[in-house]
Amino acid sequence: MSPGSPPKILQKVVRDPSSQLHVIVVGAGLGGLGAAIAILLAGHNVTVLESASEIGEIGAGIQVLPNSSRILISWGLGDEVAKHATMPQYANMIGWKGNFLSRMDLHAYAKALGTPFWDFHRANLHRCLLDRAVELGVKLQVRSRVETVECAQDGLTATAVLSDGRFMSADLIVGADGISSQLREVLLGKPDPPLPTGDLAYRLLINAKDMLADPELRPFIQDPQVNYWMGPDAHAVNYVLRGGELFNMVLLVPDDIPEASMTVDGNVEEMQALYKDWDPKIGKILGLCQSVQKWKLCIRPTLEKWNHESGAFTLLGDAVHATLPYLASGCGMALEDAAALGLCLAKLTDKSRDQKLRALKVYEECRKERTERVVERGNFQQHMYHIHDGEEQRDRDKKLKMFGEVDEQLFKTPEVVTRPRLESGDDPLPWRYYGVGGWLLTYDVEKDVDHRWEQAQDEAMARPLL
Repeated sequence: MSPGSPPKILQKVVRDPSSQLHVIVVGAGLGGLGAAIAILLAGHNVTVLESASEIGEIGAGIQVLPNSSRILISWGLGDEVAKHATMPQYANMIGWKGNFLSRMDLHAYAKALGTPFWDFHRANLHRCLLDRAVELGVKLQVRSRVETVECAQDGLTATAVLSDGRFMSADLIVGADGISSQLREVLLGKPDPPLPTGDLAYRLLINAKDMLADPELRPFIQDPQVNYWMGPDAHAVNYVLRGGELFNMVLLVPDDIPEASMTVDGNVEEMQALYKDWDPKIGKILGLCQSVQKWKLCIRPTLEKWNHESGAFTLLGDAVHATLPYLASGCGMALEDAAALGLCLAKLTDKSRDQKLRALKVYEECRKERTERVVERGNFQQHMYHIHDGEEQRDRDKKLKMFGEVDEQLFKTPEVVTRPRLESGDDPLPWRYYGVGGWLLTYDVEKDVDHRWEQAQDEAMARPLL
């Protein structure tokens, strides 16, 4: 699946019972369904437990970058998800008064990397993942809230204890229960609520027909691009969904939601007032909004350990490393987690505790540092996007222009952007090569798993000699 070449589509591994795990995945969100797909492709049996009364997804738009579209394609979902995707040409950085600052050519990067930038309605992406999991043989149970997990002393099984008194045992339990994860607290053995970031998001969807009626707003629909307006203490993002049917707008502002709440109904007039002095186009777009919700933005600093010492219980996705959406990588990291876990479990030759421990050790080693870097860069972008006018803002804007020119030079030899870089750069437009694109977009999960698995095998072989 190396960047620059089309991803290899994984075929389902055929196993005999001696090495076939029964895996319970707790949570049927994007990460949980991704985990189910990856583990089913590895030849194991999967049951997904979902606490809600039906499996579905709420929310609005979601961006999928080339590192994660590569995974969707490898799972055999490329053609299906592409039907629901918008492929914007550029990501534009704009000052809060409407002054253009810089842009990233998403199509050029996609062509070089071999996989696209996709924008989806969350419900469409979720449905595609659900259908693929069902096709591969997942068992789904709704109204199944897991309260705790009990691991057997021999490490061979774990048991999910449900709120209705049921018990369900498996060879491995994967906690993919989201940012408000109960199972994170079970693994830690103590309360550990998400950390507020000081920001909230207004999320709104606007009928594209209403915008097409306005000559000034029409280009937003007819020429789909991702737009970021940056200003004092706030920013705004928008992009087109469902082939031009919907316009997704997210406004990021200081948090005033009560501490106990994560989501509340917003006041449209209050929201509009926050942006009254910004680019007049934002005001026009917000004038088409009838109702809106506010979402408290929280993060999850990563855990010291992701896995239970038994080898029968692990975590995945937002339960471990929820991040600000400012790197458009929360979903991507959950899908990468799922892919890495599936590839590690594909290497099992039996169901022993030792083999499961090795698989989970390699899984954590592949994911821990990388997801920490994403959370950290999301926090950094919070500052970059919200700088007040002044010297620091002028320095940021100068860097945006300079790195834009660097990007143009890079694409005289496009293969350069497929070469992984270890370090982050100073480009405030983060997905470009000299921001974090050099390590974020070029990631090859299969290569990472194979390399670390070999290292783990070498360590295991050397141990008796010490």
